[in-house]
Amino acid sequence: MSDLIAAISTPLSPSAIGILRLSGPGAAAAADRVFRARSGRPLAEAPSRTLVYGSLLDREGRVVDQVLATVSRAPHSYTGEDTAELQCHGSPMVLSLGLEALCAAGARLAQPGEFTKRAFLNGRLDLPQAEAVADLLEAETPEGVRAAAGQLSGALSRRVEGVYHGLVDLLAHFHAVLDYPDEDIGPLEAEQIGGVLSAAAGELRRLLETYQRGRFLVRGAPCAIVGLPNAGKSSLLNALVGYQRAIVTDIPGTTRDTVEERCMLGGVLLRLIDTAGLRETDDPVERLGVARSRAALEGAELALVLMDGSAPAEDLDRLTAELQLWEEAARTCPRTILVLTKADLPRGADRGFSVLGGEKAPPVVRLSARTGEGLAELSDAVQALFPQGTPGEEGAVLTNARQAEAAERALRGLERAGEGLDAGVTPDAVLTDVEGAVEALGELSGRNIREDVVARIFARFCVGK
Repeated sequence: MSDLIAAISTPLSPSAIGILRLSGPGAAAAADRVFRARSGRPLAEAPSRTLVYGSLLDREGRVVDQVLATVSRAPHSYTGEDTAELQCHGSPMVLSLGLEALCAAGARLAQPGEFTKRAFLNGRLDLPQAEAVADLLEAETPEGVRAAAGQLSGALSRRVEGVYHGLVDLLAHFHAVLDYPDEDIGPLEAEQIGGVLSAAAGELRRLLETYQRGRFLVRGAPCAIVGLPNAGKSSLLNALVGYQRAIVTDIPGTTRDTVEERCMLGGVLLRLIDTAGLRETDDPVERLGVARSRAALEGAELALVLMDGSAPAEDLDRLTAELQLWEEAARTCPRTILVLTKADLPRGADRGFSVLGGEKAPPVVRLSARTGEGLAELSDAVQALFPQGTPGEEGAVLTNARQAEAAERALRGLERAGEGLDAGVTPDAVLTDVEGAVEALGELSGRNIREDVVARIFARFCVGK
């Protein structure tokens, strides 16, 4: 049996409302030791999910607030256990005194994510739904909120369950033929097995295609702003985030380290990384900055490659260095946009248009960070590189590496099974790989997953959730 846990479930900052939460055996009785109902009736006798007005007491029994309290009894609660909540005014001191009183009444402080972990362990949520709670708390965009809300409602779980149950039915039929030879159960034909495997593998491939979009929705896409010194990288960062985040001067090499900020551009949450200008230098500090810039480029999903659009055509050394930088970015990064900066100044060399032609030509945007000219075009270019998915897909997407790895393992098992079937391997050997795929899907949904993995998942939650 689990013990009684308590936590403050709202931020510890002055606000209109703050919530103290309890879960576990004796939750209502413990709440009664710190709550005095105006009616005089114990909270333990109140109907479930009914608000009761009264006073919050500290551990010495002194009134510290007027609050609303409610109980929810197992199994019809968030955690699947008896729970109680005290809705106070959002005073950090009131909440701290209330939590101290609850601990004196027999509760212990909850660990991060322990309420949601209990909901998972008690079957109230499966693992993707539990992970969606953390995604919802961390979401920074409307699309991220909708994706997390869809996953919390079970959209991903239903998609995985459809594949899982189809494979389980296949295994059950096969084992029924083996275990009950006297029953009139027709054996599986290779064509039947192949059809099930093909359909399941196709669905898993489509599901894996959602991973890239899903993780961008939740965590944003890392975006490196790269260029030679004085190309306008810090000016562009400041223009995108809307304030003077990075120092801008006419002196080359001003930015010595990476500067990170987040912004919405083209409907995509970008984790912008303003980098030091990429050039050869004898300055040891600047060399460290250049090394960090290249590391940022290697880890980016999008590179904004800046070229000074006002540089004179006769500056061949700069043009050569810019083209080398573009080639490096194109090799390193999955997506690139060529940005010709300083459009408010007289136009210099026609950088990028003639040299970078052909099928592999990047999107090219001419802009001025000073006037804002071209920022809308840059937004459109970003949006085109990050498709928004198909209607009705919200929530039925993979959002983290754990989910993607399990789905990939299941797909590999089905592909091996299909290859064995085509090669004439006996059905029992083929279905061994199917069993491996079913096990992997069970891990995805949390049916069978190691305790240490569960602990890592819930460690990312805040206390009180």
